[in-house]
Amino acid sequence: MIFNKIHWLGVGLSSPPGVLYLHEKGHDLEVWNRSVDKASKLLNNRLTINHLNFDDLKKNLKANDIIVSMLPASMHYDVAKLAIYKKCHLITSSYFDNKYAELETQFIKNNCLFLNETGLDPGIDHLLSHKLFHQFKKSISPSLVDEISILSMCGGFPHIPNKFKYKFSWSPLGVLRALNTPCKFIKNYKEETSDKAFRQISKMNFNGEEFEIYPNRDSTPYLDEYLSKEYIGKVKNFQRGTIRLKGWSKEWNKIFLMLDENSNLEKISSELWDKNKYQTNEKDRILLFVRFFAKYQNKIVYDKTLYIDESRNIENSAMSQCVSLTMVSVIECLIKNNTNPGISRIFNEINRVDFILDKLNNFGIKIKEI
Repeated sequence: MIFNKIHWLGVGLSSPPGVLYLHEKGHDLEVWNRSVDKASKLLNNRLTINHLNFDDLKKNLKANDIIVSMLPASMHYDVAKLAIYKKCHLITSSYFDNKYAELETQFIKNNCLFLNETGLDPGIDHLLSHKLFHQFKKSISPSLVDEISILSMCGGFPHIPNKFKYKFSWSPLGVLRALNTPCKFIKNYKEETSDKAFRQISKMNFNGEEFEIYPNRDSTPYLDEYLSKEYIGKVKNFQRGTIRLKGWSKEWNKIFLMLDENSNLEKISSELWDKNKYQTNEKDRILLFVRFFAKYQNKIVYDKTLYIDESRNIENSAMSQCVSLTMVSVIECLIKNNTNPGISRIFNEINRVDFILDKLNNFGIKIKEI
């Protein structure tokens, strides 16, 4: 499989660490953004920025180029069709959408890849889950396991908690939409659903700190990603979700009421942004963990947690580093380790998982274990 020039589409606040790394390492790179001035400022005026016009982009794409799309997820289907037309690879940090499946045969025909979920969450969470399952499968026979629970949680919040228990580094609209989205998870061997994620808030203690958590989207498709067939029927609990600071739900109760009343999300978002955005001297914090827990005849046979807990100044935030440096690690993994064409989420093969986790460790994003 061949990989040529990298085209990075969209330079928001989560892009700069990855873009600057690719530039510093001498990768053949073109950066595209609708606002040239905004992108130049975010990248410290160190790169030439192309105005993002799809006609111009189409003219510049060559076969086997890599398109990195940091555009809104709603645009990725059209970008994927452009990638097929120009026989390019495509990488996004956004969630896989079932409608992409209809494009897979064309990516395979072109001997190209379309990789999704290559950021923080989704992204690093998958890597940690695959790492834990690989270790678990090597150490314990399936016949000695009759109960499995997996908890995968991630959240970004202020390093020093504010009264509102949250701050925004970009538009609050995404957070509001996520809270307003139905969720599905497994509890006591059964699928549970809720029409809105914030109806399922619970308390959690992690490393001596108290937090609040709630489920995120539909967890169930990831069982087939994380586990081999002989374990699927043994899953008692499985939830992917979001971490928030202790006291968050109390401070956000008025927001929940407005979501229940189907209030205007754009208006709420604008008000939240005005009152609760990060200041330049503040730090953000990212906490992500995956716990893999197994029993046999009511005795614990496996209990391990992998996690990251990182804080950075907001100008080079932990969020932006975890998202974009994971993406560039995926790119370098592709270049150095050949793989099969098609459409998928981030890698699950242990050699690729280890490659990316080692890269993150070298970037200062430490994978820790409990």
